[in-house]
Amino acid sequence: MNIDIRKSIINNFKDSTLEDIKNSIESSINDKDEITLPGLGVFFELLWENSNENEKNNILNSVKKGL
Repeated sequence: MNIDIRKSIINNFKDSTLEDIKNSIESSINDKDEITLPGLGVFFELLWENSNENEKNNILNSVKKGL
């Protein structure tokens, strides 16, 4: 059985409100549940792919600062 995690996560959230998505992200981070990391990774991938170069630099600086 081959599961496409990206498609599954996108399909699960495509009709979600901004508040639903925010709550899911915050819950995943607060719970420190590693099973949610792939979903956060998909969200990050979408963020990255939909960002311009300036936004990508801001993301990189935030990640670097957090490290």
